[in-house]
Amino acid sequence: MTTLGMGAVAAAGKRMLGVRNDPYPGYGFFVEFEGLMVGAFTEVSGFQIETATERYREGGLNAYEHVLAGPTRCPCNLVLKRGVTDFELMWLWYAEVMQGTIKRRNGTIYLLDRASLPAVWWDITGAYPVKWTGPDLRADSNAVAFETLELAHRGFSKPMESSMMSAARLAAGAVTDVAGR
Repeated sequence: MTTLGMGAVAAAGKRMLGVRNDPYPGYGFFVEFEGLMVGAFTEVSGFQIETATERYREGGLNAYEHVLAGPTRCPCNLVLKRGVTDFELMWLWYAEVMQGTIKRRNGTIYLLDRASLPAVWWDITGAYPVKWTGPDLRADSNAVAFETLELAHRGFSKPMESSMMSAARLAAGAVTDVAGR
C-alpha cells in the first residue's frame, strides 16, 4: 500500500482550497555586498551547484552500481547584467582588482516580486569581480545600454529566513484565496 508524503498531502490541500503557488516572474533583482547597495539588475545568471559522483561496482553484485557522492562545487561565475547608470560602485570594485587589490565581499541577491519587494534571496560568499563588459554603443539603435559584471565566488546559499519568508507568503496567499480574492 502506497502512502502519501507530506508534500503530496500539502499539494492536495492547496488544490482543494484553490491556493496557487505560482513561480515568481523574473521582474528584477537587487544586489548588495556588505551593506552596499550595488543596484538593481535585469539578469543574474550562473547559479549552479553540482556534486561530483563516482560509480563503484561491487564484486558479485551485477544488478546495480553504487553511486558515491564527492565534493560539491560551484563551477560557474555569477554574471550580473543591468542597464548602465550613474551608480559607479561596480566599476570602482573592478578597478581595484585591475590595480591588484582583491577584496572578497559577501553579498546577497534578492529576487523581487511584482511590488518590488524581496521574495527570495541567496547569500553569496567571498565574491570579487573578474570581468566587466561595457555596453555596445550604437547611434542607430534605441536599445538600453547594458553593462555586465562577472563575479568569482566561494559559493552561495539560500538562508533559512528566505525559505521562511516564502512559507509566510504562501500562508498569506492561502488566507487571501480562501477569503475569495
